[in-house]
Amino acid sequence: MAVKGFLKAISGNSAGDSAFGSVDVITSDNYAKRVEVLDDFEQAGISWLWATDADGRFVYLSEKAAENLDKPISDILAKPLAGLFENDPDNPDEKSDRTLQFQLTKHSKINDLVVRRIPKTQNDGDKPIWWMISAHPKFDSSGEFLGYRGNAKDVSIEYQRKLEDSRNAEYDSLTGLANRNRMGRQLTSMLSAFKAANRSCAIMMLDLDRFKQVNDTMGHPAGDELLRQVASRVTTIIGDRGEVGRLGGDEFQIILPDLDDRGKLGEIAEKIVKIVSQPYPIGEKSAVIGTSIGIAVAPYDGLEPDDIISSSDLALYAAKNSGRGQFRFYSADLKDEEEERRRLVEDLRDALVNEQLALHYQPVVRTGDHMVVGFEALMRWVHPERGAVSPAVFIPMAEELNLINQLGEWALRRACEDALNWPKSIRVAVNVSAVQFASSGFPEIVMNALAHSGLEPERLELELTESVFMGDSDANDKTFETLKNVGVRLALDDFGTGYSSLSYLRSAPFDKIKVDKSFVDSCTQKDKNSEKIIAAIVGLSEALGMETTVEGVEAFDQFNVVCEKGAKYIQGWIYSPALKLEDIEEKLGSGAFKIEPDGPELYRQDRRTVFRRIGIIHEDHRYEVVMRDLSKTGSRFEGVLGVPIGTGLVLDLGSGQLVIATVKRSSESMIGVEFETALVDDGAGGLCTRHRVSPYDLAVAGMPLAALPEGEYPLAQKSENASKPQFTQVVVGKN
Repeated sequence: MAVKGFLKAISGNSAGDSAFGSVDVITSDNYAKRVEVLDDFEQAGISWLWATDADGRFVYLSEKAAENLDKPISDILAKPLAGLFENDPDNPDEKSDRTLQFQLTKHSKINDLVVRRIPKTQNDGDKPIWWMISAHPKFDSSGEFLGYRGNAKDVSIEYQRKLEDSRNAEYDSLTGLANRNRMGRQLTSMLSAFKAANRSCAIMMLDLDRFKQVNDTMGHPAGDELLRQVASRVTTIIGDRGEVGRLGGDEFQIILPDLDDRGKLGEIAEKIVKIVSQPYPIGEKSAVIGTSIGIAVAPYDGLEPDDIISSSDLALYAAKNSGRGQFRFYSADLKDEEEERRRLVEDLRDALVNEQLALHYQPVVRTGDHMVVGFEALMRWVHPERGAVSPAVFIPMAEELNLINQLGEWALRRACEDALNWPKSIRVAVNVSAVQFASSGFPEIVMNALAHSGLEPERLELELTESVFMGDSDANDKTFETLKNVGVRLALDDFGTGYSSLSYLRSAPFDKIKVDKSFVDSCTQKDKNSEKIIAAIVGLSEALGMETTVEGVEAFDQFNVVCEKGAKYIQGWIYSPALKLEDIEEKLGSGAFKIEPDGPELYRQDRRTVFRRIGIIHEDHRYEVVMRDLSKTGSRFEGVLGVPIGTGLVLDLGSGQLVIATVKRSSESMIGVEFETALVDDGAGGLCTRHRVSPYDLAVAGMPLAALPEGEYPLAQKSENASKPQFTQVVVGKN
């Protein structure tokens, strides 16, 4: 019946009915009914209608649309559409940089364009609103544009979900930082664009030190909270200079475009290390970690993304292997260094068995009468083939290989045995790692070492760093209590660096504070506060009834400053380096050990003795010389005769490091020069230039081939008018 009725209606065959049967249709000439339908349509919120004049100003907008925007209709009409909405910069589907205003001025059709309500202020907290708009341009009979007629609807819920999905694909859900995918795309596009423009880009790779211990001792929720705080700190430091990303776990990456100044990069890295190393409040507890940083710079350390990432990774490994809590720049010799370390790891397991490890002892001297009151046991490894291996290298290895407890127990037993034969007034100090201290059996190991040797407990001093406080606070308190009941002394080492906190002094029963060498190194510099810090630490120790030992004093100017600030005990080269046991026993034969201070009058922090072959360039010629020492502001090298004072030279330190210098001293083949621009710290205890220059660029710029390092320079042209060399090259041997 329904079908038959419909057919009758449209055929007009029903008697007494109109052409549409009994249906009350609305025809085009029924203006009032048409308006009623449009009103119902708008009130239902299915979609809203809008219209603009030729200048883009609203001449009509549905009332419901104004309500959606929480504005009176009177505040919208006669106002420009582009003043109320804008293209959404976060739109994952629409990345056009053409503004809404630009699109409106084109007078073309608009199809399903998503726009965002413009916030009242930059920090407007109002709920964001997105509309999808479509519109047709209206023209009069002469073709003149009259405005737009369009419709719109609120797509905020759907669009917010789309934004979240897009963000989850590019951002880390825990920290809000860019994830590995986004950082990879950013780096790829950046390097591609920078190649043509010959621009630079630095990459920093960060890895958190001791993060696993936080997870293990405080739980994964605490680890997650710590990662969020790390992300916040690093982002604050970097600001708008670059982008920070979390690659996963405790690994972070920073992209710094247009930055190749290794001085500035080193300053940023140092600041990150210091800030990341400050304590993290997590609930009622506190966690302490550190960070190591590897730095590589394109195009010098790699042109492609994989190359530059590999270089920064290698630099990061080198930083971690050198003792952690530091930064390292990439250099070509790191590959050899990594291979050397791999072989050392294999050898370390056998070092204890083969008795390659030994303890040397550095005296702690009372400044009042220069009498030795104690010794610090320092571990030494003399490899049968490689010679002496630095503790900064093999101690982190031991931690990675889970050998640190075995190594620490050996050192504790040996130190107690050695000290037993010294006068009873002399103590021995042994360093204890955070891993050792966290072991539940550590107090028993201490008691066994004392019992086995027969050494009085009060003559044993255990040196701890603040990193021991990272573990379980209840377990720490119990360990401290047990050790104090045993009767050993406790010293807080490296105080004043990294993440020092006065709460440690309140919560742990220390007998001594050791002032870190870094304050002593700069205590004579007037633009530093180091001498004031030393005085404050000494005063704090005395107020708490503790002793203070100042470490690392090497010269008399430092000695005078720290003594003036109240230092009663000093440990440093001005008295003595670490000594072998047989040397100590010989000097203690009389029953007392007195050392008179002896050292340079002034401390020169940046002077380094080296033996390194470098090149020097003068006019059209390159000479091979041997550098004898190096500082930030100058160098001394040997290998050329007849160089007058005042001569300008260029030193080629390798890897594109060219330094402009002026000769200040010249004695036969020994030359002293002053640099035009000071060198900077390379993160590994050495020095490097702030900037590097590609020899290819130098060749293209016209530097004579004879003055360049060996290599192929296809774009360079040989000079036909090269001058004769003005200096005489001499052969220099190591001795």
